[in-house]
Amino acid sequence: MAAEPGTSEVRPQHRFDQGSLERYLSSRLPGFPRQPAGALAVRQYSSGQSNPTFYLQKGGQAFVLRKKPHGPLLPGAHKVDREYRVQKALFSAGFPVPEPLLYCSDVSVIGTEFYVMQHVQGRIFRDISLPEVGPAERSALYLAMIETLALLHSFDLQSLGLQGYGRGPGYCKRQVSTWKKQYDAAAHTDIPAMNKLAEWLANNLPPDDNEETLIHGDFRIDNIIFHPTEARVLAVLDWELSTTGHPLADLAYAAQFYFWPTSIKNLGQGSVLGFKDTIETPSFEELVSIYCRCRRISTALPNLNFFLALSYFKMAGIAQGVYARYLIGNASAENSHEFAKLVEPLAQRGLELSKSSTQHSISGELFHQSRKGQEILLKVKQFMKQHIYPAEKEIIKYYTEHRNAEDKWKKPPLLEKLKELAKAEGLWNLFLPDISGLSQLDYALIAEETGRSLIAPEVFNCHAPDTGNMEVLHMYGTEEQKKQWLEPLLEGKISSCFCMTEPDVASSDATNMQCSIERDGNSYVINGKKWWSSGAGNPNCKVAIVMGKTKNSSASRYKQHSMVIVPMDTPGLKLIRPLSVFGYMDEIHGGHFEIHFNDVRVPVSNIILGEGRGFEIAQGRLGPGRIHHCMRSLGAAEAALEILCQRAAQRQTFGKKLYQHEVVAHWIAECRLSIEQARLLTLQTARKIDMLGNRRARREVAMTKVVVPRAVLKVIDCAVQVCGGAGVSQDFPLAFMFASIRTLRLADGPDEVHLSTIARWELLDQSKKLTAKI
Repeated sequence: MAAEPGTSEVRPQHRFDQGSLERYLSSRLPGFPRQPAGALAVRQYSSGQSNPTFYLQKGGQAFVLRKKPHGPLLPGAHKVDREYRVQKALFSAGFPVPEPLLYCSDVSVIGTEFYVMQHVQGRIFRDISLPEVGPAERSALYLAMIETLALLHSFDLQSLGLQGYGRGPGYCKRQVSTWKKQYDAAAHTDIPAMNKLAEWLANNLPPDDNEETLIHGDFRIDNIIFHPTEARVLAVLDWELSTTGHPLADLAYAAQFYFWPTSIKNLGQGSVLGFKDTIETPSFEELVSIYCRCRRISTALPNLNFFLALSYFKMAGIAQGVYARYLIGNASAENSHEFAKLVEPLAQRGLELSKSSTQHSISGELFHQSRKGQEILLKVKQFMKQHIYPAEKEIIKYYTEHRNAEDKWKKPPLLEKLKELAKAEGLWNLFLPDISGLSQLDYALIAEETGRSLIAPEVFNCHAPDTGNMEVLHMYGTEEQKKQWLEPLLEGKISSCFCMTEPDVASSDATNMQCSIERDGNSYVINGKKWWSSGAGNPNCKVAIVMGKTKNSSASRYKQHSMVIVPMDTPGLKLIRPLSVFGYMDEIHGGHFEIHFNDVRVPVSNIILGEGRGFEIAQGRLGPGRIHHCMRSLGAAEAALEILCQRAAQRQTFGKKLYQHEVVAHWIAECRLSIEQARLLTLQTARKIDMLGNRRARREVAMTKVVVPRAVLKVIDCAVQVCGGAGVSQDFPLAFMFASIRTLRLADGPDEVHLSTIARWELLDQSKKLTAKI
C-alpha cells in the first residue's frame, strides 16, 4: 500500500495479531471490507508518546486504531474508553473529530483494549513552529486552532450527554496532585526544580477552582488535522487526557511554546518537545486576544501564569513518563531515550513563569510586535543612528555635485559600503517574511523607521521596485528564474525595474495597456512604450519585469495580460528619457524612465506563472508592497513633524515663539492625530495580511493606500508652512519629501480607483442588511 505519511512498520514492542484484528473487524464493524481475507495492512504512526496509534487499510478504505500499550502502566493512564466516549459525543454535536466507529474491551483480540475511528485525510504539522508554511498561513492555521479551542470550551456538558465525565470542582488541585504522583512514580533521579514547582502550584491554586468546562487536556497544533489546502480544522485528535476543568488550562497548554527554553529545542525531535523555529506569528498576545474574543470574555485573565506554570509541570511529567516507559521497553516514541534531558529545563521554566505576570502584555499593546521583530527594530534604529544619519549629508552632496554629469545615476561608494555593513549585521531583505522570519506587522514598524531616511531602505535592500520584483519572483517564479534573477537581487548584486504604466493610455485602468507580448515559436516578442519605470537609470539595473497584453480575445479583460522577464541588455529595449517628479530627477533612486520596446525577443521560459496571469500576479505583488510604502511614508511624516516642532521652538514672530501661536499648536496636534490614525490603520492591515493573507486584506490595503499619503502630505505641508521659504528650498528635505509622497496618490493605483473599490465592497456588505435593492 502507499505509505501513510508519518508512519512506519509496526515496532516490535507494539506488534499484535493482525489476523485476529481483521476477523474481529469483519464481523463487528459495519462496512469493513471482508474480502480478500488477510489483506489488512497495518502501519504505526511515529507520533504519540502515550497510546500507540495505527493506520489500517483494506479494500481502498482507511481507518485508525488507538490502543493501550502492552505491559505495566501508570495508574489511571491510557483510558481509551474515555477517548471513545468523548469523541462520540463531540462528533454527534458537529465538533471536528474523527468519527468513532467501534470500541473493543475484549483484550483477547489484540492483547489490549482499543477503538477504531474513521481516517481523516489532511495535514498534520509535527513541528509546531510550522517551518513548511509562510508567516501568513502559519497565522491563519494558529487562528483556526484557537477558534476551535474556543468552540470546544463553549459546549454544555449536559447537551453533550457527558454528565459525570469529570470529577467535579477542584480540577487544578487534582491536576497538581495527579501529575506529582505520576512524576514520582516515573522519576529516575531527584530533580529539585520539580519539587519546588509542585510546591508552588499547590500553594497558589486559583480561587475559582470550580470550573467544569469540557477540556481537551493535550490541546496542541500537532494534535490537529487541517484541510489539505485551507487553514481549516478537520479533526482534533488524542482525547486521552480530556476531562472537565478550567478552560485556561487548555489555552495555556496550547500557547506554552512561546516560552519554550531555547536550550532544549533540538531535543525530542519528531515530537512536540522538539521544533526548529521560534513561533513569532501570531504573537502570544494575539492568540489570547482571539480566544477571548471568540468566547466573548475579557482579556484580563487572572492566574494565567499559574496555568502556564502548570503546563510546564505537566509537560515535564509527560517527558519523565516517556523516559520511564523507555526504561521498561514499551515507549511509543522512537527517540524516547532523550526525554530524561527535558525534565529539569521544563521545570525551571515553569518556576520562572510562576514568578511572572502575563497580564500587562496581554491587555496592553493593541499590535504586539514579536520578540524577533523588536530585536531587529532596535538593531535597525542603532544602525541608522550610528551609520546612516551621519552618511546622509555626504551622499546627498555626491548627487548634488554629479547632477549634470553623465554618471549621475551611479551609486556613491559610501552607499555601497553601508549596504555591506547592513548585510554583515543581518539587516538585509527584512521585507520578505519567508527569508527574514518577520511578520508583516513586524516589518511595518521597521519600514516606518527606515522611512525617516532617504537612503535607509536601499541600505537594507528593502527598496522599491526591487522589493516588489523580488516578491513576484519568490511567489511565482520558476526555479530557473529564481536562480538567474531572484538570487542576485536578494544578494544585492543587481537591481531591477518594473514596466507597467504607459504614456499613451489612461493607466489608472490597467486593462487599457497596449504593449503587446506575442508568442513566436520559442520566444515572446514585446512591442510598446512604458514609462515611470523606476530605477531603470541605475547602471546596475540588469532586469525588468514587463506587463503587457497577450492575445486571447475569448478570455475576460483581466486574463489577457501577462508578465515577462526582460534582461535590460536585450536588443530592442531602449531607455528614452528620465522623467522628473515636480522637477526632481530622483537620481538617488535611479530615476524614473520612459522605455520603448521594439521587437524585443525573450525565451518562452521568461514568462512568469503563465499567459493571462498578469493581474493575478499584480494583486499578489501589490498588497504587502503598498503597506510597505505607507509605513515608510509614516516615517517621513515623523521626520517632518520633528522639523516642524524644532522650527516652531527656534523661531519667533510677533513677540512669541511660533509654537505659542494657537494655530501652530493646533497644526502640531492635528499632525500627531493624523500620524497615529494612519499608523493604526496600517498596522491593522499588516496584521490582517499576516493572519488571513493578501487576498482577504484587500479592502484594508485599499483604505491604507488612500489614508496614509493624504495624512503624510498634510504633515509635510504644515512643516513647510512653519519653515516658510526654507521649507521649499534645498536646505530642508521637505520639498523632496512632498514630491515623493504626492506621487503615492498615483502610484499603485490612484486614490479614486481605491475609493471606488472600497465603496463597492461596502455596498456589498450593506446590501446583506438593507431591504432596498443595491
